[in-house]
Amino acid sequence: MHGSPHIVSDVMTHTVVAVGRDAPFKEIINLMAQWKVSALPVLEGEGRVIGVVSEADLLPKEEFRDSDPDRFTQLRRLSDLAKAGAVTAGELMTSPAVTVRSDAALAEAARIMAQRRVKRLPVVTGEGLLEGLVSRSDLLKVFLRSDDDLAEEVRREIVSYLFPAPLAPVHVGVVDGVVTLTGRIRDTSLVPVAARLVRAVEGVVDVECDLTSGPAVAEPR
Repeated sequence: MHGSPHIVSDVMTHTVVAVGRDAPFKEIINLMAQWKVSALPVLEGEGRVIGVVSEADLLPKEEFRDSDPDRFTQLRRLSDLAKAGAVTAGELMTSPAVTVRSDAALAEAARIMAQRRVKRLPVVTGEGLLEGLVSRSDLLKVFLRSDDDLAEEVRREIVSYLFPAPLAPVHVGVVDGVVTLTGRIRDTSLVPVAARLVRAVEGVVDVECDLTSGPAVAEPR
């Protein structure tokens, strides 16, 4: 993979266990335990995602197993009570499923997860067919990039364009994902631009700019 992993397909899990609408409760539990997952996409037809069944959808069966909720609880938690009596994935699932396209930016996937308060997203084609699954931990993989890899991309994709100074290039240092730019540049109005672009590089934790105005000085031979 060249450069940053910019889109969901770069980090998603391609092998995904899923169930059909008619999958029984016990089968769902067994698959979650076997594959060590906390949610399963529910598919219909040739693989179209119609919902997701998660541990949260299954828990009401245990919560209300031996209780007789009062009228207030019945009205407030009508959906959970319905799921307590459900026996198939179609009855248990949360639908429509919150999904993301494989060509979506990682930032978009992160926003969807935060806004919809979900831990993972089925990845689908334009027709809604399942392609994979992306989780919070998948999105955090970008921070595993090495400091050398980050420095090389910042030099190649940002510094070489913003600060073309053949006599004394801007120095790029990276320690634990924090990028530091140092040097003398002719136009300090570009400093905020540089900081914004560097911060947008996948895997960068933070950026510090120590760029001052003045002509470039030739490095000693």
